[in-house]
Amino acid sequence: MKNYKLIIGMFLLLVSSMVSAQGELNDYLLTAAENNPGLKAKFNDYMAALEVAPQVNTLPDPQIAFAYFISPVETRVGPQRLKFAASQMFPWFGTLKARENVAVQSAKAKYELFEESKSKLFNDVKAAYFNLYFNQKAEEITLENIDILNTFQKLADIKIEAGLVSMVDAYRIEMEINELENQLALIKDKERFLETAFNNLLDVESSTHVQLPADLWTTDFSYSKQAALDSIAQFNHQLLGIEFQQAALAYKREVAGLMGKPNVKLGFDYTFIGKGNKNLSGKDAFVFPTVGVTIPLYRNKYKAMIQEVVYLEQAKTNEKKSKTNMLETLFENGWKDYLDGNRRIELYKTQLMFARKSLTLLETEYATGNKNFEEILRMERKVLKYNLEEEKAKADKQAAIAFMVYLMGR
Repeated sequence: MKNYKLIIGMFLLLVSSMVSAQGELNDYLLTAAENNPGLKAKFNDYMAALEVAPQVNTLPDPQIAFAYFISPVETRVGPQRLKFAASQMFPWFGTLKARENVAVQSAKAKYELFEESKSKLFNDVKAAYFNLYFNQKAEEITLENIDILNTFQKLADIKIEAGLVSMVDAYRIEMEINELENQLALIKDKERFLETAFNNLLDVESSTHVQLPADLWTTDFSYSKQAALDSIAQFNHQLLGIEFQQAALAYKREVAGLMGKPNVKLGFDYTFIGKGNKNLSGKDAFVFPTVGVTIPLYRNKYKAMIQEVVYLEQAKTNEKKSKTNMLETLFENGWKDYLDGNRRIELYKTQLMFARKSLTLLETEYATGNKNFEEILRMERKVLKYNLEEEKAKADKQAAIAFMVYLMGR
């Protein structure tokens, strides 16, 4: 567990260099890295894989045999009483090292799976954080528009009392307020769901309040498109995991070839000799060495073992190519979302400015004349829409950046 926290801590040192406006999010990433049970499971899988190499790079256990002669065998120097035998099997040269290499490369592949899980977890935390931010802004904007409608309602009441407009204007405002209040209730219900989902990623109490920024940062993607694609090809953890699996298969093919070589068995026998019938003092017989060799006679088995690995290597090559194509497609979609988010931020910022100016003018005209109230409500809806769309574009842009960074293995 200390190793786990060390690895996570080293990674978060890099994350902590981000701008201060993202401080709360960085803290949440650290909490998720330390607490998330799914990530801990992947790390334990990696630690377990590290324990395989010491198991496969050692010699087989030596064999010791003991024999007691119930009916002693008479020899010229005396009867044989007891017999000990010890032997050790030695695989062909390089077999143990090749097996160790298979285990080491497999462990490295497990580590990349852990890194992939960590990167995906961070992307999920960021995406959930941006969803929470937008939901919070949606609540604020909806409340702001309800306040605007309440102001219009007071203005309409004055004109109704003066006999300048009918009760229809008041009814329209009331209907608009009712719809917004219903929308506000849905937003608050959604907030509870989003907070629960976010806190579960961090493995903390689901009721824990999430600290969100008053205004989301609008930083741009730090890499060119080609640099990002190059990073995916070199550093994506899914691709690196496949490369280590390929390396493990290469060593596994080597092991399969060495399995077709003879194994050598060395040992010795030690026999205890009793006293002979002619009062001859017994003399223990020490025999060394004994040599045995396994003969890999059935060659089809070993050929099949090698061919099996060849097919697996071809499968991994195709899998890597397929994964590369899929990651490129995903990146292109993320890049599209990033550019779209940028455009929408500028568009709705401009649209919101014009809509607010128009609403102010319409309000003034309504207060001083008999301007159609329907037009005021229509413009108020546009103010609400453009305000929400601008905040949604901010969240979508940062989510797209987080997703592309995840694909890059950064």
